[in-house]
Amino acid sequence: MKVLQERSLAPFHTFGIEVTADHIVVAESAQDLIAIWQNEQYRALPKLIVGQGSNLLFCEDYTGVIVLNRIPGVEVTETADSYQLHVGAGEDWHELVRTTIENNMPGLENLALIPGCVGSSPIQNIGAYGVELKDFCQYVDVIELETGRLLRLSVSDCQFGYRDSIFKHALKNTHAIVAVGLALPKAWHPNLGYGSLAQFDPRSVSAKEIFDEVCRIRQVKLPDPAVLGNAGSFFKNPVVESVKRDLLLVTYPNMPSYEMANGTYKLAAGWLIDQCGLKGYKVGGAKVHEQQALVLVNHEQATARNVLELANEIVGTVEKTFDVTLEHEVRFMSACQETKLAEMMS
Repeated sequence: MKVLQERSLAPFHTFGIEVTADHIVVAESAQDLIAIWQNEQYRALPKLIVGQGSNLLFCEDYTGVIVLNRIPGVEVTETADSYQLHVGAGEDWHELVRTTIENNMPGLENLALIPGCVGSSPIQNIGAYGVELKDFCQYVDVIELETGRLLRLSVSDCQFGYRDSIFKHALKNTHAIVAVGLALPKAWHPNLGYGSLAQFDPRSVSAKEIFDEVCRIRQVKLPDPAVLGNAGSFFKNPVVESVKRDLLLVTYPNMPSYEMANGTYKLAAGWLIDQCGLKGYKVGGAKVHEQQALVLVNHEQATARNVLELANEIVGTVEKTFDVTLEHEVRFMSACQETKLAEMMS
């Protein structure tokens, strides 16, 4: 366990907004996490485990302990059918994807350039271009923070859904992810169902070509957090019943929609925001990105309040225009606990 002297959280979340925490500590092992939770100085304080802070908005200064999960390690075991990876929660997700492709272990290429640590990936069940983490996840290792007990959760235990998992619900405040197990089948099949990936011939395309194209698309559409602070996709793509989708298509025949397994339809939140003419819209230093309406950026020394007011304006405008309610994908943190946009604006 390493205790940092600084209190600024700007370097530890990709929005880069100037907020502080009472304490910032680094955990490099499961034992460090246990020690932090057992520390008498920290025991009564709120605590938040952070990877790269790529899906966080600190709405105000945090009056507790920020725990930076930096547990390292990548172990690869080869079987007759697959490559089995055991990855520490603190490893960088994109670097993991890049390394697997460079070492001829395809499968994760559609998930390239998603910011964040490996330990954060099961929480969101990260996904892009027709692929989700759950497609390759074998298990997630967690510790029960109060007891220090190590548990291995199967894929079914994780209750993965669209940008959802048990780590957002039953295990949210009681357990910490320390490692993720992935299986990459040797019988590789490219997933070319989304966007410009359809240009490739599935009989000849390589994983490296898909990886490069996904990186190219994301670099064109999405701002680099190191240059322009942001937390990636700010809102979830809303899921609606078929009746609602059909009704909207009457007025908006070009509206993109994607059928889900249960007969509902996923709409493109970015498209909805764009149709409302909100690209480039600003509140203080916060702004809707000109190339991707789904991304809110720290354009010019934005405050958390700027971002909140901008998000609230977007939600209200989309609801008024389409009768569809957007939910934020980004986690909102108040001074001591996770919160929601409606609570912060009330």
